[in-house]
Amino acid sequence: MLINMIVNQIKTVLLLGILTGLLLVVGGLLGGQSGLTIALILAFIMNFGMYFFSHKIVLMMYHAKEAPKSQYPKLHSMIEEICKEADLPKPRVYIVPTNNLNAFASGPSKKKAVVAVTEGILGSLTHDELKGVLAHELSHIKNRDMLVTTIAATIAATISYIASMARFAAIFGGGRNDNNGRSNILSLLLLGILTPIIAMIIQLAISRKREYLADERGAHLLKNGEPLARALEKLELSNKRNPLRFGSPTTSSLFIVNPFSGQAFISLFSTHPPITERCKRLRNLKL
Repeated sequence: MLINMIVNQIKTVLLLGILTGLLLVVGGLLGGQSGLTIALILAFIMNFGMYFFSHKIVLMMYHAKEAPKSQYPKLHSMIEEICKEADLPKPRVYIVPTNNLNAFASGPSKKKAVVAVTEGILGSLTHDELKGVLAHELSHIKNRDMLVTTIAATIAATISYIASMARFAAIFGGGRNDNNGRSNILSLLLLGILTPIIAMIIQLAISRKREYLADERGAHLLKNGEPLARALEKLELSNKRNPLRFGSPTTSSLFIVNPFSGQAFISLFSTHPPITERCKRLRNLKL
C-alpha cells in the first residue's frame, strides 16, 4: 500500500517536472524573456484567485447548500469518523440538489475544505459504499490535491498563453519570403498548436494520478477497498444513464467520477482513470 502511494507521488512529481520543462523549452524557443515573465504573472494571478475562491464558485455553480447536522446526522457521523482516522479537521458539508450520483471535495486548505455529495448518492449507496466515497474525497483534502492541480494548471495556462503568442507571431509576424522565414513561421505554428495539447495531456495525467492516490488512501483509511470499488461501479453506471444536466465540464475533475459522460473517447484526454482499472487496483490492495 505504502509503496504504491509513494510510486504514484513520484509519478506526479515527474509529470509536474515534465510540464515545467516544457514551459522552459517553450520560453527558450520563443526567446522572449519579458513575454514569458508577463505570461507567468498573469497565470499566477489567475490561479491564485482560483485556488482561494474556486470552491465557492463551484458550490454556487451546483446550487450546493450546507447540510445541517440535525438533518443529516449519519452523513456527518461518517465524515467525523473518517476525519478522526485521517487526522483531519472536519470540512464543511454540502448537499447538491440532483439525483445524479456523485461527490466532490474542494477548498484551499485542510482547515477551509468542503465536501459535497449529491442527494442521489445518499439514497443509492449502502452505508459502507458511501463511507468509501467520503474516504476518497477526504483523501483528496489530506493529499493537498488542490495545491497540486493548481500548480499544474498554472504551468499549463502559461504554456497555452505563450503558445497563443507563437500562433499570433506566425500568422501576423512573418513577412519574410525566404526559406528560413518560412521555416520560422512553420516552427512557430507547430509550437503554438502542439505545446498546449501536450501540456493538457500532462495536466490530465496528473489529475488521473491524484485519483489513484485518493482511491488508495481512502481504502487505507477504511482498511478495505471493496466498498469504494462497488460504489465506483454504481456511480459509473448511473452517470452513463443519468449525466449531470447543469454545471460545466471544466469542473469534471473535481468529482469522484465524471458527471457529464461515462468515459472519454480517448483515455489520454480523460480527467479520470478507467473505472475498471480503479476497481481492479482497489480489490488488489493488500491492507
